[in-house]
Amino acid sequence: MDASIPPAVIPLIINGKEEVTSSTFDVISPYTNEPCWAAASASPHDAIRAVEAAEAAFPAWSQTKPTVRRDILLKAADILDSRLEKNAELMRTEMGADVGASQFFVVPLAIRMLREVASRITSICGSVPIVEAEGQSAIIYKEAMGVILGVVPWNAPYVFGVRSAACALAAGNTTILKSSELTPACYWALTRAFQDAGLPDGCLNLVSCRPQDAAEVVNAMIEHPAVKKINFTGSTAVGRKIARSCGQNLKPCLMELGGKNSSIVCADANIETAVKSVLAGSYLNSGQICMATDRILVHSSIAPTFLSALKAGLHSMSDPSSEPPTLVNTASKARVQRLVEGALAEGAHIIHGSVPIESDPGSNGVRMPPILLGGVKEEMTVWQEEAFASLAACMVVESDEEAIRIANSSGYGLSAAVFTEDLRKGLAMARRIQSGAVHINSMTIHDEPVLPHGGVKNSGWGRFNANQGLEEFLVTKSVTWMD
Repeated sequence: MDASIPPAVIPLIINGKEEVTSSTFDVISPYTNEPCWAAASASPHDAIRAVEAAEAAFPAWSQTKPTVRRDILLKAADILDSRLEKNAELMRTEMGADVGASQFFVVPLAIRMLREVASRITSICGSVPIVEAEGQSAIIYKEAMGVILGVVPWNAPYVFGVRSAACALAAGNTTILKSSELTPACYWALTRAFQDAGLPDGCLNLVSCRPQDAAEVVNAMIEHPAVKKINFTGSTAVGRKIARSCGQNLKPCLMELGGKNSSIVCADANIETAVKSVLAGSYLNSGQICMATDRILVHSSIAPTFLSALKAGLHSMSDPSSEPPTLVNTASKARVQRLVEGALAEGAHIIHGSVPIESDPGSNGVRMPPILLGGVKEEMTVWQEEAFASLAACMVVESDEEAIRIANSSGYGLSAAVFTEDLRKGLAMARRIQSGAVHINSMTIHDEPVLPHGGVKNSGWGRFNANQGLEEFLVTKSVTWMD
């Protein structure tokens, strides 16, 4: 079978073998709001078998030479590159992404991340400290942890799959990916690339399940003694539940959760740069990115000019001949509708867009044109809760101090942006903003292989990418001896 074409039922992959279970669920395409294919639904017993397969594969894989692991990951990257267009098409079908987001952003970024983490494998090493006692020596080892469970979301599947699985594999661990039920074919395609690159059976296992079974399936794996660490990317609400289970089982976890990301436009900002970056940061991938700009804080002295340019930019983005951006499902659209209607009822107004949120009458898909709100207040739900849609809100402030205070008032802290022509001021503001990343004169959406990625506060803890991403999946061991 062509490994770039998904089967009619997306299978589990356990110990290198594809399995279709007796229980399946439909995957609904946002383009049509109808099933595009079905996927196998794992039981807790299936999940345990995946853990056991990873446990059995760990001793050999952890002792595999770094150069061998490196070459397998590099070959997987080459295979993903050769299947780039087809994999991007899977992403569009399952989650409604456009060509720009899928083919020219998410899939290429995942490939670059895989090559980057592969290149770092041979640099993993310990140290030889000088200890206090005479006649005694010591060495510090960096060792693989064991079986790693990755629970991954739908909105950038190839990136999240690589971050979760490849970093663990690079460090010598074996792993299970519990894929999102919304994008199982994307994770199947990613896992097949690793298999076709020569990754030994059991090193990477793939589990999917119906949403109503997810808690039981995930908890069964967390509770298994072979699982040594869990990494989760997704909503803060689900992250709390997984962190609670990890705590009860004394398992460390890496959490990359939601964001309520602010872009601060200072009085001396370059208007053209700020508008371009805020539009991209707010509406790329229909705003369905954890780093997307939800909140725009603009200085009062330039607010009229900035908002006029922002409206013009939004108008130029609207092409009457093409359909509006797609949201992942009807539940997401209904939630956004409630957020907007609630804000309007509390005194906000629409700068761009309309309510009710209408789709093209000739389309059955889940679509929502971009919306920008003004006149919002800090206590409004739309200002406090993550939108995860093509929705942003704007607030006028009187000073940089006020902007920083409001940005930090969010319970989240994933990404932020500052627009100013004074780099010293921008750096000083970045130091004071409570966020895992701050981008000066560029959009809040920024993820690349060499930059550690993660948040603070309700946006989680720990870091993916770069050396910090590898360190997350290594255990430090001290050994001493008498000379």
